[in-house]
Amino acid sequence: MKRILNFIAIVFLSIVYLTLFSYVADAFQTNEQIQGCGKECTDCHKITLEEAKNILKAEVKSIGMSPVKGLWEIRGIQEGNDFTAYLDFAKKYVVLARFIPISDIGKPASQRRIDPSQIPLEDALVIGSPNAPLKIIIFDDPDCPYCRELHKEAKKIIEKRKDIAFYIKLYPLQSHPKAYEKSKAILCKKSVKMLEDAFEGKELPKPGCEAKEIDENIKLAKTLGIDGTPFIILPDGRVIPGYVDADALLNILEAKQ
Repeated sequence: MKRILNFIAIVFLSIVYLTLFSYVADAFQTNEQIQGCGKECTDCHKITLEEAKNILKAEVKSIGMSPVKGLWEIRGIQEGNDFTAYLDFAKKYVVLARFIPISDIGKPASQRRIDPSQIPLEDALVIGSPNAPLKIIIFDDPDCPYCRELHKEAKKIIEKRKDIAFYIKLYPLQSHPKAYEKSKAILCKKSVKMLEDAFEGKELPKPGCEAKEIDENIKLAKTLGIDGTPFIILPDGRVIPGYVDADALLNILEAKQ
């Protein structure tokens, strides 16, 4: 009898989740058709940290795209406990759950990693001391608002931690048509100041060189499965897709996994 009740409960929960995700997918498709969204979801779907905080009634640490189309992945703290929530683009439904790829069922939990040695850093912009033992790599787009916010947090970190340096790889997204030329101009001068000017919406000079490294960065990002910015790679290869604040990033960095 107990097994039958458990089976009924599982079926019921499955129907609820499938109904919800069906709604989200339909809503997402309708929004694309009406508003003419481009390839990138963030072309027409946006949320701020303050909005997420008000919706979830909790401290929000990071916002990124979820593995399931049509949802944001939001990480935060509520009553002292860490949580991960998924919010649909219509901002009507919140899912407190974990998405597991079918191929990972039955395997021990693990976090995605990228070998930092695969990433050439000769063209990277450096924030902090080049001699710092801990190198954190960030793929940035000069027209990405979340990259701008993460940049501020990175500068806070290097004020506290002289053993950390950030290496910024310029990765202009197709959804930001002006970012490609801006990235070239920044790389030609290899100027952090120019990147910060771009973040502030200031006009940049035209590129003064070919800057083929930008095309190489785009190819590399696609090879590594990086499809959005900001994208953080920690020294041990753990990755963080999306924005996190300084405290959250340091906590993740120091967590042993």
